[in-house]
Amino acid sequence: MARVEQDDSPRLEKSAYDLLSNLSFTDEDTAPEISLKSVKRWEEELLSEPKALYLMKKYKLDNFELSQQYLFFWDKVEKANFFLEQIIDTANEPVDSRVVAELLKAPINDGGQWDMVVNLVERYGVVPQKLYPDSYNAMNSRGVDVLVTSKLREFALQLRGLSAQGLSTHVVERAKGKMMNTIYGILVICFGPPPKPDERFTWEFRDKLGKFHSYPGLTPLSFFKDYVGYNAPAHFSLINDPRHEYGKLYTVYRLNNVAGGRPISYVNVDMETMKAAIIAMIKKDHPVFFGCDVGKFSDSKLGIMDTKLFDYSLAFNTELGLNKAERLIAGESAMTHAMTLNGVHIVDGQSVKWKVQNSWGEGNGENGWFVMTDEWMDEYCYQAVVSPDFVSKEIADVLKQEPIVLPLWDPMGALA
Repeated sequence: MARVEQDDSPRLEKSAYDLLSNLSFTDEDTAPEISLKSVKRWEEELLSEPKALYLMKKYKLDNFELSQQYLFFWDKVEKANFFLEQIIDTANEPVDSRVVAELLKAPINDGGQWDMVVNLVERYGVVPQKLYPDSYNAMNSRGVDVLVTSKLREFALQLRGLSAQGLSTHVVERAKGKMMNTIYGILVICFGPPPKPDERFTWEFRDKLGKFHSYPGLTPLSFFKDYVGYNAPAHFSLINDPRHEYGKLYTVYRLNNVAGGRPISYVNVDMETMKAAIIAMIKKDHPVFFGCDVGKFSDSKLGIMDTKLFDYSLAFNTELGLNKAERLIAGESAMTHAMTLNGVHIVDGQSVKWKVQNSWGEGNGENGWFVMTDEWMDEYCYQAVVSPDFVSKEIADVLKQEPIVLPLWDPMGALA
């Protein structure tokens, strides 16, 4: 549940351990128990949790989950196809060129960006967890990723070889189709066959009062459109990248999950603009997805993210001197993880600390909840997904600009 907590007293917290004292954690704030090996998928962080809560309220459910594995499966399929398409498109470039090398570095992974999840839900919809529950391999996906990555790299060299022989586009695409059949077969064996986007199912449940409900003839696409009722395409990513000009639209070269899908788009703003939009959404009870560098100045067991967590000057007689822009330039920082902002503590009109829902299970933080200082957010938060209803027209109109293209290896190309 999203919260804004006002505190008009002049006091500020003096230590990281004091951070837990004011932001409240209630029985409603129990995070799902998830194995550390099965960190909740980026699709879940970006979409499923807030929408599951919406469905629980709308239909008076005690509990409800959207299937993580459903979008996870189709994301793997689409990423594999996108990768092979990029390999064909770059066949004339040297295999050791920086672009091809970057493509080969990670053909697929478990991360993603907001525009990628929009591509998925518009093409595949969503389904209840009970219709396509998580399998062992979805909860322990590293082995699957290794296998699929190896096959994709093998296929990449084969496609480049066919292109080097001067074979027709039809021949190359037919070969790619057979390769995709192999990848699809691997995924089906590992995860089980998923529902098709137009496959019909019946959603049945009992509400809190014990009343039985049955909704037949649904499809994953209609379930998302008519029951989840979330306007995903309208939402977009604000980023804070001080290396580049604010008020500009950015994208990343050859970064996507769906060939021909919605491109990755970032509106670059200062942190005050980003935080104002987030606070406005939280006040309306809208949890906010954000991307950050979670490993910096954080303690996962305590659930604290604070720039004062470690005193390097006391221990080593030196300090870390890079600012946010310099860390991005030097490769010292990037978006490494996606989480959800659910609350903010405000003192004298200024945000002081933030309530964060992480996905690492109840054994981390306060039953899975973290606390983030405002200073940490300024330094290590890079992205927030917002609705245009919570930003100025000037900011929303940036989306109409021709995007500035960042290279594939740019830190803003990291998949949270």
